[in-house]
Amino acid sequence: MAEDLQVITGTKQEQYETLLPQIVALMDGEPDLIANLANVAAALATQFQWLWTGFYLVKNDVLVLGPFQGPIACTRIKKGSGVCGTAWEKAATLIVPNVEEFPGHIACSSLSKSEIVVPIIVNNEVVGVLDVDSTDLNSFDTTDQLYLEKIVAAIPM
Repeated sequence: MAEDLQVITGTKQEQYETLLPQIVALMDGEPDLIANLANVAAALATQFQWLWTGFYLVKNDVLVLGPFQGPIACTRIKKGSGVCGTAWEKAATLIVPNVEEFPGHIACSSLSKSEIVVPIIVNNEVVGVLDVDSTDLNSFDTTDQLYLEKIVAAIPM
């Protein structure tokens, strides 16, 4: 297992292309979901220095806080509530350029300005989400979507 992370500068795409195989190597041979989610969150947070990077897992019809990097967070989110609950409900990635303009946004941190949420789908069912918040407006785009979806798909569930 690779336990050192090579942090690089460059375009967003170059950063993801260097990070993706490192994340896959971190998870190689590790069957524990929580350990893998923790390392993915840490690797993403280390590379990109976002405000908050982490996971929520579906438990008893609610999203429950999982491994994350960043300030304290909302513990439970209902389906259809906020960006995370809406991404879960729609089973689709949501990119929110300005969280203040998202109807029903849940403000876990007033520092969050933009957000991307990627559902984790197993057998056509959302089992969790990857949630990333930034202190800047318009931080996320289709490049983030493409690579974060690849990273989520690589997580052994």
